[in-house]
Amino acid sequence: MYWYTGVNWVKYLFNTCLINAVSLESSPLYGQQQLNETFLDHGEGQQFLTKAFQVILEEVLCKGTDVKEKVCDWREPEDLAALLDLELRENGESQHQLLKRVQDVAKYSVKTNHPRFFNQLFAGVDYHALAGRFLTEALNTSQYTYEVAPVFVLMEEEVLSKLRSLVGWTHGDGIFCPGGTVSNMYAMNLARFRAFPEVKVKGQWALPRLAVFASQESHYSVMKAAAFQGIGTENVFKVNVDDRGCMNPEDLCEKIELAKSQGAVPFFVHATSGTTVKGAFDPLESIADICERLGLWMHVDAAWGGSVLLSNEHRHLMKGVERADSVTWNPHKMMLTGLQCSAILLKDTTDLLKHCHCADATYLFQQDKFYDKSLDTGDKSIQCGRKVDCLKLWLMWKAVGSKGLEGRVDRAFAHVRYLVEEMKRREGFQLIWEPEFVNVCFWFIPPSLRGDENSPDYQDRLSKVAPTIKERMMKQGTMMVGYQPHGGRVNFFRMIVISPQVSHEDMTFFLDEIERLGKDL
Repeated sequence: MYWYTGVNWVKYLFNTCLINAVSLESSPLYGQQQLNETFLDHGEGQQFLTKAFQVILEEVLCKGTDVKEKVCDWREPEDLAALLDLELRENGESQHQLLKRVQDVAKYSVKTNHPRFFNQLFAGVDYHALAGRFLTEALNTSQYTYEVAPVFVLMEEEVLSKLRSLVGWTHGDGIFCPGGTVSNMYAMNLARFRAFPEVKVKGQWALPRLAVFASQESHYSVMKAAAFQGIGTENVFKVNVDDRGCMNPEDLCEKIELAKSQGAVPFFVHATSGTTVKGAFDPLESIADICERLGLWMHVDAAWGGSVLLSNEHRHLMKGVERADSVTWNPHKMMLTGLQCSAILLKDTTDLLKHCHCADATYLFQQDKFYDKSLDTGDKSIQCGRKVDCLKLWLMWKAVGSKGLEGRVDRAFAHVRYLVEEMKRREGFQLIWEPEFVNVCFWFIPPSLRGDENSPDYQDRLSKVAPTIKERMMKQGTMMVGYQPHGGRVNFFRMIVISPQVSHEDMTFFLDEIERLGKDL
């Protein structure tokens, strides 16, 4: 938004009228007057930014992290649209009105930094990472060449190298991507290119029918990747899981043989470390044995669970990850960098990432540059313009160190242990399975349903409990937690505990609030 003040505003109106009277061709003086004046008033813009930042600080970072404030100020869609006055008009608004709009956006948005926001696989705020996010936006550069992003080209490689070392690789490659889904798509595309490099030039005509393997609990991005890349969702073979939600290696072997018997060519196995609902970790060692024996690309989707690698106590959950060909890791989840921050990490040292995706755009990647052209990493990406996602993670890591990040992971697990112990002491809370990670899945059984488990309508009545409690908590703004049906089970709550701002008091409040909101159902 640009503002005109004093004489500049008068000149603007005058020149607008002048356009209606004469053409630019017959009035070269008009063009000179306009182009010799500064269109943007930096002073006024910076004044607005300062005031807007104060609103953000108060509404989002002070109130938004205060347990005495609401997690959300719920409004029905039509009411919210009217409150926000979303229509875009011909003329601009005053700074005063715009600051009110900033305040309204903050007021009516969900406060994901709130200690009682348990709804998603991200929560809380790290202020150093947030400073990195602000700085990233202000610098507004694209992560594709050293000449326009020298700091971030070097920084990205340092951060990726550190993440790879935690996986167990001394060398490799990687890139930051716009989310875990895209990171998983990269892995599938790279696996196909390694197996059939001619696909880049000749397309699907050069390919046999391909087969992908993923567990029944894998993220839906596997299906999206197969559809997007022309492999086809019918060629994704879903592997059975055990009671904990972990891939069954024996069934993986059987599914591979099934695919072969149907004339398909297996090429890609998608394992998961930290499934979305159950928080399950696939047995990576056994899966790696199979992939190595059959020459298949092994990818580990650790978008959610990858941060256990920071913890000496819990990294055993990903034992064998170093044997994978690629790993997806989302630091914007458990590491709290803020959305979005997702990396695809590769063991490969042959520049496969670049060979697969490069288009050699000469206006960006000139071969006669005065610096080392290998620093121009943009051709590794399927994007052209690419947002800087490394700064927030780098600055946070500098601030708290690896030990601080490890402490956050261990703290989350400790809160889960406390929560589960408290649930077991209370009537009405029924764990669906013992949590392996920080996903706590449970039913709340209201007093009216207790002891009534054998009635024919029990499951139907139970399925309505979680949605009703969710509606009540949202409308009252006290907290947020997710629910879903899954694997033949009716709606149950999925509690996620990751924010370092959370205390045992918040865990106790959560249980008390579920009881309060559901006692009359």
